[in-house]
Amino acid sequence: MAKHELKQMHNIGIVVESLDDAIAFFTVLGMQLEGRAMVEGEWAGRVTGLGDQSVEIAMMVTPDGHSRLELSRFIRPGIVADHRIAPVNALGYLRMMFSVKNIDAMVTELREHGAQLVGDIVQYENSYRLCYIRGVEGILIGLAEELN
Repeated sequence: MAKHELKQMHNIGIVVESLDDAIAFFTVLGMQLEGRAMVEGEWAGRVTGLGDQSVEIAMMVTPDGHSRLELSRFIRPGIVADHRIAPVNALGYLRMMFSVKNIDAMVTELREHGAQLVGDIVQYENSYRLCYIRGVEGILIGLAEELN
């Protein structure tokens, strides 16, 4: 029996109401739009277990090209649950963390685009400055600035 091998994590997926707003927000954060497409039909529904589906997706990529965020807007079937206002200690998807330079400037710019600081920007020892923000559609995002 062959031993399996994990090669890399390809992407994290988030369902949103407005693909345009989400693309704009993650562009301000520093990601780039890699592509945008419709995913439809029986084959896609067999993967997700949703049957006949129609989903518009946008793939965002980090500046280093190694990490991706797949944003999805479901046309059909309709949305069945909304986790956007879940607190930090909720079960399931929690947040994604980004490494940034100049966390203060990043938070200021993201606030100009509707983000809200969840708590405070805090320093952990002499290693990092960290914070959580709620971005577009209430998506929880962590920011970490490494201190050298």
